Amino acid sequence: GLVTIVGIVLLNEGQRRIPVHHAKRVRRGRSYGGGSTFIPLKVNSAGMIPLIFAVSIMVFPGTIANFMTGSERSWVRNLAESMKRFFDANTLQYQIVYFLMVVAFTYFYTMVVFQQQSIAENLQRQGAFIPGIRPGANTNRYLTGVVTRITLVGALGLGLIAILPYIAAKITGVQTLFLGATSLLIVVGVAIDTMRQLEAQLMMRNYEGFIR
Repeated sequence: GLVTIVGIVLLNEGQRRIPVHHAKRVRRGRSYGGGSTFIPLKVNSAGMIPLIFAVSIMVFPGTIANFMTGSERSWVRNLAESMKRFFDANTLQYQIVYFLMVVAFTYFYTMVVFQQQSIAENLQRQGAFIPGIRPGANTNRYLTGVVTRITLVGALGLGLIAILPYIAAKITGVQTLFLGATSLLIVVGVAIDTMRQLEAQLMMRNYEGFIR
C-alpha cells in the first residue's frame, strides 16, 4: 500500500518543464513584456480517468456472463462460464488486458486533451516561443513529441499501479483486503488538490494583508 501511494504521488506531481521566452515589445520608446517562464507538462495528466474507463470495461463482460448463466441453452452457459473465467480479476490474463487498457486509455485521453489546449497557437498569439523551436507548426510538433515521450512513463507507471495489488499478492502469497489502485489514486489526488487549495488560500490571505 505504501509503495502504491508513493508511486501515485510521483505520477501526480511529476512534470517536464518546457522553457518559454516572451518577446519584448517597444511602444513609444519603452519596452514591455519580455522575460521567461515555463510550460509544466505533467507525466500523468490523465489522472484517474484511464483506470475508471478500464475497470468499467473489464467489469462489463463478467456482469453480462452472470445473466447468461441462467440460460436454458448449454452453449450459452458454457460461453458464460468461459467469460467469467477469463475476466476473473485473480487471473494473469485479466491483469495483462487490464494493464494494456490502462496504458491505451492514458495515451488516448492525454492526446485528446493536449490537442484541445492548442498550446502552440496560444504561444504564437502571445508572442512567446520555445528557445530553438520555430513558432507555429514546429512548436506543436515539438510539444507533441515531448508529451508522447513523457506519457509513456506515466502510462506504464499507471498501468503498473493498477496491477500492483495482484503482483504483491502473488509474491507474498497473502490474500488480504486492501484499497484498490483506483481508490488510492482518488484519495491521494483529492489530498493533493486540497493541499494546493489551502496553500492558495494562505497565499491570498497574506497578499491581502500586505495590501491593507
